[in-house]
Amino acid sequence: MKGLNPQQQAAVKQVEHPLLVLAGAGSGKTRVITEKIAYLVKQGLPARNIAALTFTNKAAREMQSRVAKLLHGSQSHGLRVSTFHSLGLDILRKEHKALGYKAAITLFDEYDKQTVIKSLFSQHVGDYDKKTVEQYAAIVGKWKNAFITSEQAIQFAHSQLDKHIAQIYEEYTRCLHAYNAVDFDDLILMPVLLFEKHHEVLQKWQNRIRYLLVDEYQDTNLTQYQLVKLLVGTLAKFTVVGDDDQSIYAWRGAQPENLAQLQRDFPRLEVIKLEQNYRSTGRILKVANHLIANNPHTFEKKLWSDLGHGEPLRILTNPNQDAEAEKIVSEILHHKLMNGTRYKDYAILYRGNHQSRLIEQSLRSFMVPYFISGGTSFFSYAEVKDVLSYLRLLSNPDDDAAFLRIVNTPRREIGATTLEKLGAYARERHVSLFAACGEIGLNSHLTDAPRKRLQNFHDWILQQATLIGAATDKIKLVNELLEKIGYSQYLREDSATRDAAERRIKNVSELLDWLQRIIDKNTADGEAFTLTDLVAKVLLLDVLERNREDEVNDEVSLMTLHAAKGLEFPHVFLIGVEEKILPHQNSIDEGNIEEERRLAYVGITRAKQTCTLSYCTHRKQRGVNEECAYSRFLDELPEEDLHWTAKKPLSEEAKENNKKSFFAGAKNLLSED
Repeated sequence: MKGLNPQQQAAVKQVEHPLLVLAGAGSGKTRVITEKIAYLVKQGLPARNIAALTFTNKAAREMQSRVAKLLHGSQSHGLRVSTFHSLGLDILRKEHKALGYKAAITLFDEYDKQTVIKSLFSQHVGDYDKKTVEQYAAIVGKWKNAFITSEQAIQFAHSQLDKHIAQIYEEYTRCLHAYNAVDFDDLILMPVLLFEKHHEVLQKWQNRIRYLLVDEYQDTNLTQYQLVKLLVGTLAKFTVVGDDDQSIYAWRGAQPENLAQLQRDFPRLEVIKLEQNYRSTGRILKVANHLIANNPHTFEKKLWSDLGHGEPLRILTNPNQDAEAEKIVSEILHHKLMNGTRYKDYAILYRGNHQSRLIEQSLRSFMVPYFISGGTSFFSYAEVKDVLSYLRLLSNPDDDAAFLRIVNTPRREIGATTLEKLGAYARERHVSLFAACGEIGLNSHLTDAPRKRLQNFHDWILQQATLIGAATDKIKLVNELLEKIGYSQYLREDSATRDAAERRIKNVSELLDWLQRIIDKNTADGEAFTLTDLVAKVLLLDVLERNREDEVNDEVSLMTLHAAKGLEFPHVFLIGVEEKILPHQNSIDEGNIEEERRLAYVGITRAKQTCTLSYCTHRKQRGVNEECAYSRFLDELPEEDLHWTAKKPLSEEAKENNKKSFFAGAKNLLSED
């Protein structure tokens, strides 16, 4: 524990009481967690009985790497460092029998989820629109994150809309079970329900995890909180680390109130505050403290640093968003030239992804390398997943996830009810969904029409697999397959606009060209390259692309404020610091300014040496050049620590007061006359 400050040491050594560590931005919380894991092991607790949970695979990998440097040989054997969802999936796979599932559980992504809900919706209502399906899917997800089962949703539904969504939720749950599938939110909900129903299973996992550590605790939702409570039980051997000032995920169910709830549920809870910041200059922290002090707090804390006072935070005023983009890039180039820094020392942060477009254009025009963190992966596009799912099923007919994705894409009149019955039959027979389509026994479960559709699909896939497998020009046949099923027309019908449809068709074309290049490259030495080889290669490249964010190249980082949490940069530019952007219009309408203030706080505390805030006086909205007001948050910052590059304009309140003073003065003059 060399180099830990007194509060960090106390947090590491406290193992007798349940512990909440309030860790401010840049206060070394990850080090506390990793040092505590090493301390527990050296105190005699086997690593296999310790679990550390966080929210991203990247954070889990970093934590695992740090622990490996503190423990040696077999000391770390069996240690679990993972995301909440990875733990949930592990529990479900190990306890599938208690849940009435087969071993090979399929995980549905958001598109798969919406596809099933779309099918159920069309059965009940007929016509549907994409936004309604997305809304229903989002509400089902919110219910799961709020620890509300489908039965409870039906019981507590008041409005007709809630009753209808609850009914869809119930049928969706039944469908998932029939498909031997779970969705992302089930990875937390189902282990909780499992533990509540099967006490012997809970005891087994409590004996396995004898000490639990949780990072970013302020981001837990109600269901995750229930999972933690069940795992730690009455012994309450746990340490949770969090910061209510950095709780910025309410939109996906996060409840910073879970920090306060710990005190009520665990009376022996000890609270230790980490307030020394090892990242930022004193001035940056002073400004951040002033800003966040405007939010109410259950736990008071104040960050401080011994890294020097630092430079004032600069406020850039721009006439419009084009000027803002050009100004930010020229500022980076000038600063880099004057200080001998690297591009990777700079980050440009923004409230919404749409704000990056003009910045990207400006960076490209100045030939500045950049990387968008958290941008959409090519492999995450629905049309790319569709085509790859066809290839997966053609190469492996037992791939249930691929089967479910494309069996009714494009539409083949194979609905959710048919698939539910198929899933139940496949589970009885212990065969894949595809294999079940070709079995005679399916006749007793389905009527003639749906059974024939499934049989036709089954036979057609087998035929295509044989043709493509034997072909020299495989991609040509894949292209012909897509033409036969009218996939381009399906994309046109499924897209909101013509431009969106053309983009999706282009993505398919790019995918096929790319697949051809992979084949050409791997057959250059004369070796045979099968369809299975191609699929394996693509899946591996998908994983590599997902890990792209871990690479550190000399590039300017572009990302949303949400994506920036947990990161740090020497020099930070926060753009669009305006009313209706930060704070966002939706939050203004809903009266949820506190979370927007926390977002601004997160942005400022990413900076190590300098922080620049930028806003526009005018911004083009829907083709109209509208006047903008700078963010109310700028008025909450200490003036002595700011440098406005242009004269600070009057705030809306000051303008209103001036008007009142003017009219009051005029009234007095008139009364004197």
